[in-house]
Amino acid sequence: MSGVWVFKQNGVVQLVESPGSDFCQGSARRKVLVHVPTNEVVTSYIVLERILSSYGWERYYDDPDLLQFHKRATVHLISLPKDFKKLKPMHMYDIVVKNRNMFEVRDMVVS
Repeated sequence: MSGVWVFKQNGVVQLVESPGSDFCQGSARRKVLVHVPTNEVVTSYIVLERILSSYGWERYYDDPDLLQFHKRATVHLISLPKDFKKLKPMHMYDIVVKNRNMFEVRDMVVS
């Protein structure tokens, strides 16, 4: 893991990965999943499920601790944490790899 530890005035410490020029101005970057054809940022699992179902993905209810999607006639399975707030870039890249040219992971500047 690489990055810079940022100490906030309220005593909270945060690891900021890959700081850029925006970091120096008090901003940090975070990754977001974007549906390329509509340029829509995926902001919830409701949005993600709607998009994935349009590409033939179905909810898979085998594990109660995960949100999973399966595509018929393939071995592909997308496993995500139940809580959308715990969605990490590695989960986003898994979606990108299994849906070529439909999704991208982009940097979003957060102040």
